[in-house]
Amino acid sequence: MPHFTIEYSANLDDRLDIGAACEVVRKAAVETGIFPLGGIRVRAVKCEHYAIADARQDYGFLDMVLRIGEGRDLPTRKKAGEQIFQALSRHLDPVFASSKFALSFDMQINDKDTSWKRNNIHDALKAEAAYG
Repeated sequence: MPHFTIEYSANLDDRLDIGAACEVVRKAAVETGIFPLGGIRVRAVKCEHYAIADARQDYGFLDMVLRIGEGRDLPTRKKAGEQIFQALSRHLDPVFASSKFALSFDMQINDKDTSWKRNNIHDALKAEAAYG
């Protein structure tokens, strides 16, 4: 973990390279230094159906949720969240400049007792680092 889920309005397709936005988030998560590299996931889901404010069709949104495991204190989470939000926000400056747009980001902590995972990416990264 961390797992980022980005939902965005379909009308952003001509204003935003969502793959590049995902990479901005991934890189920012790595740069925080608090997340295991092998656990980082960034996924984007285009929302074809949505209604915003007074229903004008040119309004857009991007909503990102980060789910993380337990164990990090509030100051650490806030610092990492701010760093990630600022990187994504800067990347989206052109969207803000050219349209009416809403950006939101929320961090959630998974309860370890009700969260199951299976991942061999961590081992692969360790082996790669050890043996090149």
